[in-house]
Amino acid sequence: MVDSDESPVPLHAVVVGAIPDQPARVLKEAARYAKLFQAPLIVAHVDVTRFVTYEDPDGYVHSAPIDIDLAVGEVQLASVRDAAASALEGSGVEWTVTQLVGDPALAIKHLAERAQARLIVVGTRRRGFGESIREFFTGSVAARLAHRQSRPILVVPLEEPLDDDTPWPA
Repeated sequence: MVDSDESPVPLHAVVVGAIPDQPARVLKEAARYAKLFQAPLIVAHVDVTRFVTYEDPDGYVHSAPIDIDLAVGEVQLASVRDAAASALEGSGVEWTVTQLVGDPALAIKHLAERAQARLIVVGTRRRGFGESIREFFTGSVAARLAHRQSRPILVVPLEEPLDDDTPWPA
């Protein structure tokens, strides 16, 4: 495992979007496909509390916080790193962790372009009325990725499927 905040991005990788407290199933499915493709795995966490101010020609991204509390993104990255280490232990896949900033769909899209990714893996949204409202205003990361780039996307369900008669997830 290598943190790749400033190191070169592995080429032809599988990119997986990761958030704190996400079920390990998403990382394990991404690792399974990385192994099938004989490709490295990039575990990407997007810090939505920061935004891109500008990007240097060499690809270095300068960002600024929306909130003064920088510790939030660091704590979330540590959580994602620990979850990845646990889920990917013994997988036989070369993997790195990187933290991106800004809009999750756009940040993952740009990372996938830089890595010439073979596949992008994301989880479905969490259940709940609040998550439904958030998705209504911001849109599904998976759907936004599908409309903004040409790489295949694997969407991994986080939980058991709902019955067709359930109008709102609990």
